[in-house]
Amino acid sequence: MRLLLAVAAGLAVLAASACSTPAPPRSDAVSAAPAGPATLPAPSGAHPVGTTALYLKDTSRPDPWNLDVDARELKVTLWYPTEQRDGPQAPYMTPKESELLLKGSGIASAPYNTLSKTRTNAIKDAEPAGKTLPLVVLSPGFTKPMSTLTSLAEDLASRGYVVAGIDHTYESYATTFPDGRVAECLACDSNSDPGFGAGLVQGRAADVSFVLDQLPAKWAGSDRIDRSRIAMVGQSIGGSSAMATMLEDPRVRAGIDMDGTAYARIPKSGFSRPFMFLGSAEHVSGGPMPTWDRDWKLLTGWKRWIVLTGAEHQSFTDTPLLSDALGIKPLPGVLGAARGAELTRTYVAAFLDQHLNSQRQPLLDKPSSRYPEAKFCPAACAHP
Repeated sequence: MRLLLAVAAGLAVLAASACSTPAPPRSDAVSAAPAGPATLPAPSGAHPVGTTALYLKDTSRPDPWNLDVDARELKVTLWYPTEQRDGPQAPYMTPKESELLLKGSGIASAPYNTLSKTRTNAIKDAEPAGKTLPLVVLSPGFTKPMSTLTSLAEDLASRGYVVAGIDHTYESYATTFPDGRVAECLACDSNSDPGFGAGLVQGRAADVSFVLDQLPAKWAGSDRIDRSRIAMVGQSIGGSSAMATMLEDPRVRAGIDMDGTAYARIPKSGFSRPFMFLGSAEHVSGGPMPTWDRDWKLLTGWKRWIVLTGAEHQSFTDTPLLSDALGIKPLPGVLGAARGAELTRTYVAAFLDQHLNSQRQPLLDKPSSRYPEAKFCPAACAHP
């Protein structure tokens, strides 16, 4: 994969597969002086955004990665509409989380606490607003904390969605719990094992189902959620986990895989709930990552397969938005950070508006002159 420099010299790209070993920084990286703290782009919706964190413990199963504990602990970050416009902005991550992420990713172009200074747009612990709101579950890529999808989460919340982002413990470089414990990436020691990807997505599916079970009792604002309108969106292995979750849990009505190799196997009888692939050129029809070709034939309901010209694996995350703060210049020809964020937000929101809010989105029916980067597959983006 031709790596986005902000990723390759930045936040540990997952190369050929959704859970491969992070690639080292590229030798042709062009560094610059860090530009100071990053600010995530403002959400595009009408509502201010609030956020809070939940800490859940599933005593019905042991942790799959830490053999010394007999329960699965999860951190769940919620973003949601609020009427509150003033208050403390939520932190992006802690200094220790920033340090572990940058060290794990092989980044030394900026101080290790750099990402903890990233400015977000959500008000910490604000009172939720609205009622009968659809719910979107977000799942990040392997080694990445949930915070790396904050821009997308904030934007969806500003449009009237409740977003539940799951930190899958021991599958990222750092997850911090309220007592100060920091869970590091134990799964990173196993990611070359046979069957690793398939097992990991099944574990994430169990995480999602547990969160859906627990949310009504654990969050005071959960009565605002319309539990008949739930979707899941993920990036990389998180995107792979969207299909794995939908195969196991009928509560999830629709799903999006953002540039993730598909590990869950769809039955030969097919799968009829709405699903969208949104990816980079690695996932063109007939390209080097053939799992979307395989699954496309088994999707029997509403489906879309969209590839963004110039996108890289991390273009669907906050990673490119952080490159200036890390002192990294992107390679020529790569989709710009702001444009990548706009395209991701636009197509994800259009899918959710259509399938959770029953608002037909012509943008999803054919190519748009406003977004020429979006190629509709398989025919329009076949591998040369």
